[in-house]
Amino acid sequence: MKKLTPECLSIIPPRSQISHKGTFGRVVLIGGNQQYGGAIMMAAEACVRSGAGLVTVVTDPVNHVALHARLPEVMVVNWYDLASVQEIFETADVCLIGPGLGLEAHGQTLLSFVLNHQQAEQQLIIDGSGITLFAASSFTLPFSSQTIFTPHQMEWQRLSGLAIAQQSEEANKHAQHQLQATVVLKSHRTEIYSCGPTVQNPLGNPAMATGGMGDTLAGMIAGFLAQFSDKGAIQAAVYLHSYIGDLLAKERYVVLPTEISAALPYWMKKFSNS
Repeated sequence: MKKLTPECLSIIPPRSQISHKGTFGRVVLIGGNQQYGGAIMMAAEACVRSGAGLVTVVTDPVNHVALHARLPEVMVVNWYDLASVQEIFETADVCLIGPGLGLEAHGQTLLSFVLNHQQAEQQLIIDGSGITLFAASSFTLPFSSQTIFTPHQMEWQRLSGLAIAQQSEEANKHAQHQLQATVVLKSHRTEIYSCGPTVQNPLGNPAMATGGMGDTLAGMIAGFLAQFSDKGAIQAAVYLHSYIGDLLAKERYVVLPTEISAALPYWMKKFSNS
């Protein structure tokens, strides 16, 4: 299995002097029920700090004040207002659904809405409880090649039918082929399955075993996809997420997801000039 190297970060270019916020992509993030609002906030923070130009969060109204206070750079839409959701969704280059979405009926309604309204040119990332809802229902992907699943091993078990002990490279590749979507299988050594060769991230550490780490990675992937080439963006986000985590872990027993997000602009600048 091919290993990711710092070379994958070469897709991060210096920013052109002739730029505006629309230059760097429009991202819509959907998630955050009354219990798990922090998940969508961490995903949004990672998306903004990774450089996405315009970020809108579709979430339960109970999260709106906290989100505005924590991250005034994002726009917020009431996830019960489907007319407004459709209006903003139509403008998106990338949509991420799932962080903190929950398994209630409205989460299923929103996932169904996204799958029914995705356009051919839009990238779709399905994360967290969005994966569980997809696996438990009869949904189909309208544009498999434009879809990325970001499961941890138990979510992958639900989606693929492979018990964790059976999740070998060969079995995972076969399951991914059936889906025809890209799969970012999160573990202590995250693996990326796509139509091309399988790649493994050699970085990561136990200090990163903290709630919200996957939400942050999903937000980074969304932000990178909004700006950079599709295949390279996913690999770069996965690698840089763990690269920063490893650096922080040298002096920290626990690495918080928000610390990775805070460091993103610094390291993206460093690698854009390398």
